[in-house]
Amino acid sequence: MSLEHFGKLPDGREIHRVTLSDGDLKAQVLTLGATVQSLYLNGVDHSLMVGLPNLTSYVQATLPYCGAIVGRFANRIGRARFRLDGMDFETDPNFRDRHTLHGGRDGTDRQVWAIQDLEPDRVTLALTLPDGHMGFPGELAISVTIGLSDGALSFDQRATTTAPTPCSLAHHGYFDLDGTGDICRHRLQIEADHYLPVDDDLIPTGHVELVAGTSFDFRAERPIGDHPYDHNFCLSDGPRPSRAVAQLTGASGVSMQIETTACGLQFYAGAGIPRVTAQGGRQLGAFAALALETQHWPDAMNHAHFPDPILRPGDTYRESTVYRFRTRI
Repeated sequence: MSLEHFGKLPDGREIHRVTLSDGDLKAQVLTLGATVQSLYLNGVDHSLMVGLPNLTSYVQATLPYCGAIVGRFANRIGRARFRLDGMDFETDPNFRDRHTLHGGRDGTDRQVWAIQDLEPDRVTLALTLPDGHMGFPGELAISVTIGLSDGALSFDQRATTTAPTPCSLAHHGYFDLDGTGDICRHRLQIEADHYLPVDDDLIPTGHVELVAGTSFDFRAERPIGDHPYDHNFCLSDGPRPSRAVAQLTGASGVSMQIETTACGLQFYAGAGIPRVTAQGGRQLGAFAALALETQHWPDAMNHAHFPDPILRPGDTYRESTVYRFRTRI
């Protein structure tokens, strides 16, 4: 375990970097955005996740949301508005100037989190978003424990609120299990019979479609290819006890199993990744890495038949996700 200075923001606030290790895995975590900057598995010479090389890259968002916790509502809110308990709310339209993405332009990925607890193999980070932040009601108190154990990277997320509010927190890691900058030969399996089709702005249409007979059928493991996936896969109609929901395997033989309590999984194949230089000099571009984000269904507050994403006073938001790694290298 180590704690080091990573840099200062333009306003003078200091950002720290924590190094965690459990013997099988080593991870670097930043207090900016509760971001996982790198993740190394014994026997593999490259990071399994893409990170950015310095604080300036994160501040400038050369690869937006890279490795961060996104929220207070992960993914998209159509028309940056919703109705809750008879009241209308307008949120920050940071996506195409008309929709909200990942909590707005000042979401949890842009915040400086406080270190609440630190052990050699885990760190707990805390953040409070004020009432009205990015247009959302309620003061939201969040804690996230990022841990390493037995070859697994885990996220244990909790939140409470002072007023009813949408709440969905997601780890937005970019994975490349081979370290080649090309994930098209990765093989993917997802335990989902349905997915959410989207419109031209990537907002769910409201339909819940069967994956059978479509390019979204990943019930049996198969190569990803170069299709521009950016869709929610419907794991269940609400939170469930933790279970295995997906498996990703690189051409190198490194594999990652995802276990979660969440009801949705956003698969983003990385078609829109810009040409930037990542940590270690890795060159990025389209399909250089992919994201598999456990979450509530996007735009759920605007579709009554979607799982309810509203957190209310007196309740605690709880979501746990584990990324479990294996290698035959």
